[in-house]
Amino acid sequence: MYMTKYENPIGVKVPELLLPSAKVNMSKWAVVACDQYTSQPAYWNETERIAADAPSALRIMLPEIYLDKPDEAARIESINAHMKEYMEQGVLESKGEGFAYVRRTVDGRTRQGLIVALDLENYDYTKGSTTLIRATEGTIVERIPPRLRIRKDAPLEMPHILVLIDDPEKTVIEPIGKQLDKTQKLYDFDLMQKGGHIEGYLVHEPAQIHAVLSALEALVEPEAYAKKYGTDQPPLLFAMGDGNHSFATAKANWERIKTEQGLTAQDMHPARYALVELENVHDTGIIFEPIHRVLFNVPENGLAWLQNKLAEQNNGCEKLAFASMQELRAAMAGKPGHALPFVTEKGVGCLY
Repeated sequence: MYMTKYENPIGVKVPELLLPSAKVNMSKWAVVACDQYTSQPAYWNETERIAADAPSALRIMLPEIYLDKPDEAARIESINAHMKEYMEQGVLESKGEGFAYVRRTVDGRTRQGLIVALDLENYDYTKGSTTLIRATEGTIVERIPPRLRIRKDAPLEMPHILVLIDDPEKTVIEPIGKQLDKTQKLYDFDLMQKGGHIEGYLVHEPAQIHAVLSALEALVEPEAYAKKYGTDQPPLLFAMGDGNHSFATAKANWERIKTEQGLTAQDMHPARYALVELENVHDTGIIFEPIHRVLFNVPENGLAWLQNKLAEQNNGCEKLAFASMQELRAAMAGKPGHALPFVTEKGVGCLY
């Protein structure tokens, strides 16, 4: 991924995109993200069967189900060899510099995305960071070293990273979707294993690229940002949606290279940037699945501690009591915000 420059203050770079050539079967090429189905070997066995001997992204990634296995080193060596082979034999072809507009349909819903490169100098995954790019969950640093082993000698950048933007007026990604008749189609095919359908389009005209950059800059214009969020804190433009540990690994790799090569935060280098897919949090095609947590044997002072913490974070938190769970559901139905139900020896209630 060789970088060219469209100057902007928001850490976005226009990458040179490599894609499979026309002779490649794209349904065999595209595979799910490496951190999926980590406890379902049958899924990956079926993916192996489908890909068979055809060129496939499966050959240039390490599904995390195989992390820390005895053959990990051999797999990583094979990944690097396949990357070089795919470049040398024309399996991968350069489409030039540009973004890629992506449209994926699954289960009747279509979501839009935009492939860009983000500057890792604008990212800090530590708690309380004020960078333009931030993590939305805790980063487990122990997960970085095994991923770093994969990335260390890889000649290509091929992550699975989704990054969210808050664009209620739909000014960044969606306008491109309305101009596809003027945009070069890159691919259009069905994904394996009931993964749905995907299309990709090259966004390479300077006017298109500048429109995207201008719209992104407008999202963090100081006066508008302060009014929108009611804060004078440094703006958050890019929120990690999925693949935070992949992005953190890219950051660790860049820091390693800076140290080894004596580079600084001002120096340009391909490893300074990571490919991501931007998605608008207001896209109706995105489904946010809740992760439910049930805690047992919580001491009563633990409930009081949680109420105090929630009150600190949300300018208040009530502890409500009900005669039954049915009454709780009826009372809270349709109310804004979140309710955390609890059952104790004294009865039923919720923190709200």
